[in-house]
Amino acid sequence: MKNILVTGGAGFIGSNFVRYMLQNFDYRIFNFDKLTYAGNLENLTDIENHSNYKFIKGDICDKEFVESTIKENKIDTIVNFAAESHVDRSILGSREFVVTNVLGTQVLLDAAKNLGLEKYLQVSTDEVYGSLPEDKKEIKFTELTPLTTNSPYSASKASADLLCNAYHHTHRLPVLITRCSNNYGPYQFPEKLIPLMIAKATDGEKLPVYGDGRNVRDWLYVEDHCSGIAAVLEKGKIGEVYNIGGNNEWYNIDIVKLILEKLGKDESQIQFVKDRPGHDRRYAIDSSKIMRELGWAPKYQFPEGIDMTIKWYMENEKWWREVMSGEYMKYFEKNYSSKIK
Repeated sequence: MKNILVTGGAGFIGSNFVRYMLQNFDYRIFNFDKLTYAGNLENLTDIENHSNYKFIKGDICDKEFVESTIKENKIDTIVNFAAESHVDRSILGSREFVVTNVLGTQVLLDAAKNLGLEKYLQVSTDEVYGSLPEDKKEIKFTELTPLTTNSPYSASKASADLLCNAYHHTHRLPVLITRCSNNYGPYQFPEKLIPLMIAKATDGEKLPVYGDGRNVRDWLYVEDHCSGIAAVLEKGKIGEVYNIGGNNEWYNIDIVKLILEKLGKDESQIQFVKDRPGHDRRYAIDSSKIMRELGWAPKYQFPEGIDMTIKWYMENEKWWREVMSGEYMKYFEKNYSSKIK
């Protein structure tokens, strides 16, 4: 039985991955999370007593504790989700992103190298590729697309990817990297587009939309992302990068309008705000490599996924209202108050 250390396993994607692995594999899952503003153990209350699950509160930047955790629990595999992940927050202040995303990754890589782990999987993002032209839909990000970062967040994630690549080539560390498109689904912290718009629409508030709202994103239901990571972990070729995308390109403004329509709300709630600096225009993932080599394919198309997501937020209002209190509201006020037209 494998012993997998999932770092950042109390966050949005990490918690969904922990649940997915426990439901589909007979592995021991050790959830290692610092529990910052986006880490929430309530995301995992349904599996907290699972016999193959253990939570460990810790910081990936703490070298001694990371290594002792790996030794004590006989960890053989690391899947690293732990990251500061919001572009707007990285614009407001980038230091935490460099510390967690770069230095934290370096600590994990050193631990994996020093303790002879079987596999290390780095969960990355399509944002490391930069931006695509809006008028050339045939162009998508492939694993060979050069890294061209346009925000402190994406720069920190690209730096981590390059470190992983360096450790593989220099130390022969058994590294895998996945890069995903925009995720959505249950337990997403409501600073991100879809849960933020659902919450604001529900309360009859204005929905802040950056610029002209015509930035394009490729949307991937979080369970599909988890199944893709599992496929790479099980069958991926060491040293390779695998893109995981949903093949669901949408303009931001169209998603906002769709959410309003499904909630029976009026488009008058939309409020265009000053665009954020360096806002990438279009992301789109070419997932042909993982589909061809590993037999993976997304299960959910966007119309079904968005219905499931809205339904979940409507049925779990207590969860997101508690999450949106305190720390998040301070951030929302700081980020958006000066941009309202």
